[in-house]
Amino acid sequence: MWTYKKTLQYPVNIKCTNPKLAKVIISQYGGPDGELAASLRYLSQRFAMPDQKSKAILNDIGTEELAHLEMVGSIVHQLTKNASIEEIEKAGLGAYYTDHGVDVYPQSAAGVPFDANCLACKGDVIANLQEDLAAEQKARATYEKLIDLCADDKDVVDVLRYLRQREVVHFQRFGEALRDVQDKMAEKKFYMNNMKWNNNMNSNMSNCCGNNNTSKMNNGWCNMRNDSSSEA
Repeated sequence: MWTYKKTLQYPVNIKCTNPKLAKVIISQYGGPDGELAASLRYLSQRFAMPDQKSKAILNDIGTEELAHLEMVGSIVHQLTKNASIEEIEKAGLGAYYTDHGVDVYPQSAAGVPFDANCLACKGDVIANLQEDLAAEQKARATYEKLIDLCADDKDVVDVLRYLRQREVVHFQRFGEALRDVQDKMAEKKFYMNNMKWNNNMNSNMSNCCGNNNTSKMNNGWCNMRNDSSSEA
């Protein structure tokens, strides 16, 4: 059962209006390495995971990314909600304001709208988890760049640092999932190879002895038992 709490995972309290910062931070809302892409990627990949533990990891992280999406959207909204038209134009958001006003629209810092082509759902467990590890590192790197750009606004930096740290935790959990899946795949391969070896051995024994020879051997063994019984 999925529940939603009407509070942010981490508080966002931005005091200063700054649409210039909002223009770059929005990349973590709708950019290719942002929270929307991450959430959709993980929640889509979870269905094909080979065991309940790996499914749970992707489900947990995918759900948490939705919480992060809400946080990033809150930052962008608070940075722009009281901005004047002059401030919006000076920040280079004139075209954005024309199309979306002060709504939070999913796009990259360069203004490219969100595109589902950035989702990596390959249908291969190992490939998907490797993509997830890379995605978390890209998100971490993006947050570090944003922290550099927003260094003068401590309220913004505080939230960005929290989000960056969560990406590190996600990376660690995906690494755990990858190791578990690889171990299970190795065990299955070892078991199947042993089954194949046993089947080959049985087949070779059958070919060497043949059905007639096997019958003769069985008959000979029975005769030996009968002879032994007579002597007794």
